[in-house]
Amino acid sequence: MASMSVRTAETDENTAPHRAGFACFVGRPNAGKSTLTNALVGQKVAITSNRPQTTRHTVRGIVHRPDAQLILVDTPGLHKPRTLLGERLNDVVRTTWAEVDVIGFCLPADQKLGPGDRFIAKELAEIRKTPKVAIITKTDLVDSKTLAEQLIAVDQLGRELGIEWAEIVPVSAVGDQQVQLIADLLVPLLPESPPLYPEGDLTDEPEMVMVAELIREAALEGVRDELPHSIAVVVEEMIPRENRPADRPLLDIHANVYIERPSQKGIIIGPKGKRLKEVGMKSRKHIEALLGTPVFLDLHVKVAKDWQRDPKQLRKLGF
Repeated sequence: MASMSVRTAETDENTAPHRAGFACFVGRPNAGKSTLTNALVGQKVAITSNRPQTTRHTVRGIVHRPDAQLILVDTPGLHKPRTLLGERLNDVVRTTWAEVDVIGFCLPADQKLGPGDRFIAKELAEIRKTPKVAIITKTDLVDSKTLAEQLIAVDQLGRELGIEWAEIVPVSAVGDQQVQLIADLLVPLLPESPPLYPEGDLTDEPEMVMVAELIREAALEGVRDELPHSIAVVVEEMIPRENRPADRPLLDIHANVYIERPSQKGIIIGPKGKRLKEVGMKSRKHIEALLGTPVFLDLHVKVAKDWQRDPKQLRKLGF
């Protein structure tokens, strides 16, 4: 296993150069990438759902430190594409990999390495110049023997494909174990640079897109397995309600939840509209926390027939 010296706190602050750059976490769908991004940034920026393939936009989380700024680029999971949307997502992933300063390859500790991991590792091996850190996620779900076996398997996978891991590191984002260590390992791999974003920024994702993602996350929760790919959310408008007292602002948000078939409408809306109401309540809480203002959320469910296979619809829905 490759090891690396990490700058310790004793380094004279003034002589250590400030570093800043982009890192991305890759891994098959549901490998813990978004959860790790959120744990590092300390605020919910990428959507997390226990369904595979939920992240569609490149969401950047920004970790501000005195010595560095680490900008996390979250890519969709790379997978064997079955639809036009799948192909587009894979192109997004490859473009992102080529542009970042360091790649973290996430592999869940509780699942043996499979063809999906191998598929990604082969792609990673093609990208020669970028340093790669193997991150074993979800370590809270396994015992130490299983974890040791996974670490050895990942080390061997690297040797087999000619990938030299800058580091192999076990982490549980849920239990917060080792999360800061990951930042400590990624930072030295970044180029020397002044900060690229202002101090207060946590993400540069436009607010409308983040709001749409939060609604989509709430809509995915508890839905039957056939829906995950079939939901897209578009925020039509976000406007401050007129004639409100200054100390009691209200933001009106109008959003459409798109599905592919009329038969899916009932699943999203639920009996007597109960499910859609829950989606509204749940996402409104997160949106208010994100924007720091009370929100009136107006949700409509619409059918966009087979949008994942239709280039025109994909464009309209922002892909």
